Amino acid sequence: MEKKNTALRKAVFAALSGILVLSAAFCTALHIAGSSISLPIDTLAAETTLSSYFRKTRYAPAENSSAEISAEPSLPEESISPAASAAPPAAESSADTSRSAPKTRQFSFSAVTEQQIAEYDRSHEGEQRYPVAEFSVTKGDTSFGAVQVKNASSLDLDIKKELESGCSIKADPGDEPQVLIYHTHTSESFLDYDTGYFYESFYARSEDKKKNVCAVGEELASQLSSLGIKTLHDTTVHDSPGYSGAYYRSTDTVEKYLKKYPSIKVVLDIHRDGLGSDTQRSKPVCRVNGRKAAQIMILAGYNYDGDESFDHWEENLRFALKIQERAQETYPGLMRPVYLGDFMYNMNICGGSLLIEIGADSNTVDEARYSGYLLAEILAKVLKGRETD
Repeated sequence: MEKKNTALRKAVFAALSGILVLSAAFCTALHIAGSSISLPIDTLAAETTLSSYFRKTRYAPAENSSAEISAEPSLPEESISPAASAAPPAAESSADTSRSAPKTRQFSFSAVTEQQIAEYDRSHEGEQRYPVAEFSVTKGDTSFGAVQVKNASSLDLDIKKELESGCSIKADPGDEPQVLIYHTHTSESFLDYDTGYFYESFYARSEDKKKNVCAVGEELASQLSSLGIKTLHDTTVHDSPGYSGAYYRSTDTVEKYLKKYPSIKVVLDIHRDGLGSDTQRSKPVCRVNGRKAAQIMILAGYNYDGDESFDHWEENLRFALKIQERAQETYPGLMRPVYLGDFMYNMNICGGSLLIEIGADSNTVDEARYSGYLLAEILAKVLKGRETD
């Protein structure tokens, strides 16, 4: 009886998951009209399997939380030196940019061997494999100079006005924590290898922190701290045992950090996107110094109904636009357009709160980590209000 019940639960869960994914894809196609992506696949950002993505959502903290706060962030003790392996050539649709990378720490790419790829293929022997298409999105439907925005909100956005109003979010000098990085969907993961294909058994969820978005958050946190902005990185798993309710749980985590470290100025929820179908997937990429990097998309919420808990939405938006502007100056093509919508996604907790999607599930973890490393330099410039050394 136990086995029968377990099998029944698995079957019901699989059916519901399939329905939710199809619903999300349909909703996304309706809402993200006008995108510059020429593929038959549209963005399924943030809550890939929840239809609430495109409407204002209020997340109340759960009564109990198992999140634990470490006194110090988990950071590597040694500098990372670059690997000598070369990356495969990018697709023609990929953006290319060559600028100097941060000098404080060097990024290390994983050295992937032919033997590893052969073993990867052998482990999936007998499975159908499908293509991964590369693309680059750099144009939104609203722009000012190099700053591009996909405005899916009810706000009549004036980018020039918002940028001229200035960004009030700055880091304070000293040793107190300034930035908190966390992950609402902690188990979001990536492809292992840049092969141009994926197998039918591909499942982009993992609690291995070297393979999921925690690896990206760690790279971002390490580099920010290296650049003089002390950063805390929380790796609490918020989307297990259930995907639903993850935002309630991550709200608890963030509020505990803010209570313990009132010096925190910036709170970043790091995700990855999900783009594609069961038979084709797509990954957003550009090239920085000859290496593939996962394109980054910032999500900013608009307080369309005057919710008192979200009266700092414009401060968040200006922060997002400033990051986008500085990124275009530093690494053109690294950023997808800022996505502005009528939603919160924990951005109402405090000023300086943003949701950032680094790559998609079919990017490799190295590509996403590299983008986290580059993003740190951009954020440091914005938060310090000047160029970093």
